[in-house]
Amino acid sequence: MKSFKADYVVPIYADPIKNGVVTVDDEGKIIAVSDPETHARNGHPPPESLSGIICPGFINSHCHLELSHLGGKVPQNTGLVEFIKSILKVRSADNAAIVEAAEKAEHDMIENGIVAVGDISNNNLTIPVKAKQKLYYHTFVEILGFLPPAAEEIFERGMALLHEFKPQPSSITAHAPYSTSKELFRLIKKYCDSGVDNLLSIHNQECEDENKFFRYKLGKFNDLYEYFGTDTGHFKPQARNSLQSMLPLLTSKQDILLVHNTCTNLKDIYFLKRFDKKVNWCFCPNANLYIENHLPKINLFVDQGFNLTLGTDSLASNTKLCILHEMKTIQHKYPAIGTERLIEWGTLNGAKFLGINDEKGSLEPGKKPGLNLITDVDGMKLTVESKVRKLV
Repeated sequence: MKSFKADYVVPIYADPIKNGVVTVDDEGKIIAVSDPETHARNGHPPPESLSGIICPGFINSHCHLELSHLGGKVPQNTGLVEFIKSILKVRSADNAAIVEAAEKAEHDMIENGIVAVGDISNNNLTIPVKAKQKLYYHTFVEILGFLPPAAEEIFERGMALLHEFKPQPSSITAHAPYSTSKELFRLIKKYCDSGVDNLLSIHNQECEDENKFFRYKLGKFNDLYEYFGTDTGHFKPQARNSLQSMLPLLTSKQDILLVHNTCTNLKDIYFLKRFDKKVNWCFCPNANLYIENHLPKINLFVDQGFNLTLGTDSLASNTKLCILHEMKTIQHKYPAIGTERLIEWGTLNGAKFLGINDEKGSLEPGKKPGLNLITDVDGMKLTVESKVRKLV
């Protein structure tokens, strides 16, 4: 058993405690969270005094571990269409090199205080990495195909890959509105509605050209389909953006994570509220800056009644896999969003979406959430110098 005292303890389930103390057992289970006086009365060991904020381990709601070998290989600020083309040009690599890079990325996530990951997979290369259970993973087996006749075959291939990941926590999901035909969305919905547990994680509105294509069939996505040799003759302009076009095709029975949301607006949010969908939102701000040099209007989502989470995306679109790095970027752009709220997005909210909040996400006695120390803070405010140190 050991105890830690810091300037602030953020338990998530209760208000921050100034000069708070956290006591854990030898396996990392939370024994108590209290003020110094209560801690002393309980006879727990004298705490190690630290400077900063103690919080639960972070949840990375959106990552692509299998792309870790692409760190530094993809140009920045080119826009999504050119980013996709660049990925395809450099993605191929020796399997051993891909696995080695994934292991290194996992090590870095652990060092950065991450305890659980919602990870996108298009192949089976990360199965042995995840099987070691150094982190909790939920794998989203991602399928994509814009041509209607190919939907059945693509779905069956995706299901075969999903079975390779079992019994690890995993589910099948669509990639994005612009890469998934209505027929393929319907097959996924049918599966989701069949009584299985199948979380969804879908890339949403990553650039304005995505909305432009759905509204008018104009913009750079036409160049992308031409680059792939994809015939878009079957697709008709929807007269509404990609989120509003996709939403009716999604299940009402499963939790859905909409990721990036770079160009989602208030009309989209109000439109979504008219539907009985279990929508969660995930922000990966540093990836948005890397690709589009543009951030989502995150302030629009606050206090709208949705579960908001944080992710890192991949090393193809980010310089590090660190949730604190994402929190700092958000607070710099939106200083009104406080640190306590950002910590909740990066811990409990992600745990809720992944269905692991009985074990992780908050410092409640009995849980084993991991323990992080955020240093170089200004009271309860993050600074440019803020860093994370894993305590447990």
